[in-house]
Amino acid sequence: METAAISFGLVTVPVRVYPAVRSSAGLSFHLLHEKDGSRLKQQYVCAKEEVVVPRSDMIKGYEYAKDRYVTFSDEELKALDERATQGIEIAEFVPKDTVDPVYFERPYYLGPGKGGEKAYRLLVKAMEDAGVYAIARRAARGKDYLVLLRPDDGRMVMEQLYHSDEVRPLSEIPVEGPAPRENELKLAQQLIEQITSERFRPEQYEDEVRKRIEKLIAKKIEGEDIVAAPEERPRAQVVDLMEALKASLAAGKGGARGGAARVQRTAARAARRPAAVAGRKK
Repeated sequence: METAAISFGLVTVPVRVYPAVRSSAGLSFHLLHEKDGSRLKQQYVCAKEEVVVPRSDMIKGYEYAKDRYVTFSDEELKALDERATQGIEIAEFVPKDTVDPVYFERPYYLGPGKGGEKAYRLLVKAMEDAGVYAIARRAARGKDYLVLLRPDDGRMVMEQLYHSDEVRPLSEIPVEGPAPRENELKLAQQLIEQITSERFRPEQYEDEVRKRIEKLIAKKIEGEDIVAAPEERPRAQVVDLMEALKASLAAGKGGARGGAARVQRTAARAARRPAAVAGRKK
C-alpha cells in the first residue's frame, strides 16, 4: 500500500493507494534439474569478470552513456521514490461518458488517508453529483503517469491511463464487406435482446482454461499420464448468415440463461474452426 495526496485548487486530500487486481492469476511452472528434480536458482554473472555476484555485492545504477553508470544507494533510491509518489494533481474534470475505456491501463483503489476522511468524502460526493471524472497527473517510481479518478459507490477508483501516443487510432482498422440488410439487422437485434442481462455479473464467468489445467495437474500428481487430445482436422464451412441467425434464435428458446450458454458454446466451437461466413447476395 502506498500513500499519496490528491490536489485540486488549494484543496489537498490525503489518500491510500490499494491495488485493485491480482497480478498473479495464472499458473506458473518452475525450472527443475532433469537429473534429480531439484529446483534451479537464478544467478547474476558479472559481464566483465564472468563470476557469480551475490546480492550483497549488488548496487543499482543508471546508464547515462554507453557502459557508463551513476550509482545510487538504497537511501537515495528511497528518497527519490518518496518524493515522486506524493502527488496526484488534478488538471481538469470531464463528463464521465467522454473517456474511451481503451485508454484504461491499470486500476487502483483510493481510500482516505489519515486526516483526510472528510475531504475524501466531499470530493467523491461532489464528483458523483456533477457526473464527472477527474484527469490528473501522478508522479510515481520515477515516472509521470496520466490517471483518471472516478467515484464509485462512495469510494474513489484511480485508472492509470495510456498516453495518446500509446493508443492506436481506431480508424487504422480496416472495415470491409457489404452493409447489413434490414432483415439481417432485425434478426441480430432479436438475438442480442434474447441474451441480454440487466447487468454484468463477473462472478458467473470462470477461467475455464485454468480449471482444465488444474485438473490435468491433479491427475499428473496422482501418477496418471497426460495425453493431448487428438486435433480435429480443420474443415472450411460456408455458413449462410440468415440461417445462422435463425438457428441462434431457435437455440435460445429454452430460456435466456440456457439459451445464452448454448449460443456461447456454439460460438466457441465455431471459433475453433476456420470458417468463411458468406451472406446472401442482394
